[in-house]
Parts: sequence; structure tokens; C-alpha cells
Amino acid sequence: MFTLGLSTPRFSDEALFKEYSEAGILNMEVSFGNEYCEKLDFDELKRLSEKYGVNLYSFHLPFYPFNKIDISNKELADYSVKYLSSLIKKGSDIGIHLYIIHASGEPIDENQRKERMECAKSSLKELCQVAKENGSIIAVENLPRTCLGRNSSDIKELLSADSSLVVCYDTNHLLGQDAIEFIKDVGDKIATTHISDYDFKDERHWLPGEGKNDWQAIIKALLDVGYNGIWLYEIDFQCPWTIHRDRDLNCHDFVRNADEVLNDKKITIFSTPNENL
Repeated sequence: MFTLGLSTPRFSDEALFKEYSEAGILNMEVSFGNEYCEKLDFDELKRLSEKYGVNLYSFHLPFYPFNKIDISNKELADYSVKYLSSLIKKGSDIGIHLYIIHASGEPIDENQRKERMECAKSSLKELCQVAKENGSIIAVENLPRTCLGRNSSDIKELLSADSSLVVCYDTNHLLGQDAIEFIKDVGDKIATTHISDYDFKDERHWLPGEGKNDWQAIIKALLDVGYNGIWLYEIDFQCPWTIHRDRDLNCHDFVRNADEVLNDKKITIFSTPNENL
């Protein structure tokens, strides 16, 4: 049905590539904070990818700290576009051709949204040109709370910046819109996913089954709009404070969870929510 992938839950050393390969996860999203991206050895990533047969499927462009990287902030946009463009060029050189981007940081006051939206669209247009020149595309991710991209209306406005833009659908970011409504409204612009669960109160990045998402309804909606791409988990191995697990996750847990969710089997749960949420 879908192709399994996993966003890097820790720095991509050789041991992690080996774990991916042994578990049968053959697609990796490179996703690091700004501090790692600044010193990232792209040639080493390519070497490890080829050695272990793990495809470098996508690259999640850094978005934090918000006071340094924010394509919607006119005071930071020029630097942000220049910096992110450099990463797109380096990643494209080693064969990564899909780039996930956050359209803004936060918080954003309601009276600032129009100005921030226009700045984000201008930045996206510039970045799309860089991506095109390097044979790549950019996927705008839906985001929570006050961020730009918090619903399908926001997403479609952002997509209007350039016809090449597509969407990364994050299954734990929608706080003001139903998931099925979002999927139907965005439709065939969904080109990749970030899979995780949540409690509908805030983003949690829990394993599917630990939260409230109706996974069979989400799968059906994705198939109905023609999506048959990657099922890419964006979840840390380590347990967040918002939930209690008996142990850290490993690559095999994601393989099992994907089999259970995608085949409508009973989902293995070894966690309990934090009572203080």
C-alpha cells in the first residue's frame, strides 16, 4: 500500500544506517537541528546510504531556533532563504530531491498573519527556483498552533507561491481542523507524510495507537485522493515526557507498527499517557 520510511530519530551515524537496513526500513528522511546541519558531512551520508542500501528519501530543512530561521519573518527571511538554499544544493548533489519546509516559526499574532504569509510565499518562490535548478522539489508541512500552515486554507495559500510546491501531511499537527477534511481539501498535492499520533490537544509525536487518530479513516482518505507514497514516521526513539513507555523504541517497532496499522491489525501498545497532560 505505502512505502515505509523513518525520519532520523538521532544523528545519522553508521550504527543507525545499519539498524535501518537490518529492520528493513530502506527510506530515511534526513532531519537534524540547525546545529547539526551546519556541520553535516553530505558525502558521508551518501557513502552510508550506498553501503547499507538505505535511500535518502527526503531532507527536513531546519526551522529552529525561530529567532534565527524563519522564512516568514522579513528580518530573517533573506538569511533563511540563503542558508536553506545552500542545504538544498548540497543535498541535491548527493541525490536527495525532496525538501520538507516549515513556512514559519511562532508565535504569530492574528494581526500579523497576512504580512507573515506574504513574506513566506515570497521566500518559498525563491527556494522553489533553487530547488528546480537542482532537480528537486519542496513540500510545505502543515503545522500546529499559530504557525502558518495550520489548516488546509493556509496550506493552499502557501502553495499558491509556486506551482511546483507540494505538501508534507503531518498527522499530529492539526489542532483546528479534522484530518479527513484536511486531506480531502489538499488532495493530490500531498506528496509525503510525517506519521505520528497525538491527543488532539497538542503535537505529541507518539507511535500510532498511542493517541486518538482514526488511522483507518486517514488511510482511506489518503487513498481516495490518490496518495500511494511513503508512510514516513517522525518519532524519536526516546520516550517524550508526555507518555510513559517500558523502553525506548527501535527500528523494528516501526516496522511492526506499520504492519499493524496499514493492515488493520490490533496495534501493540506498551505505553501510558502522562496523567499531568
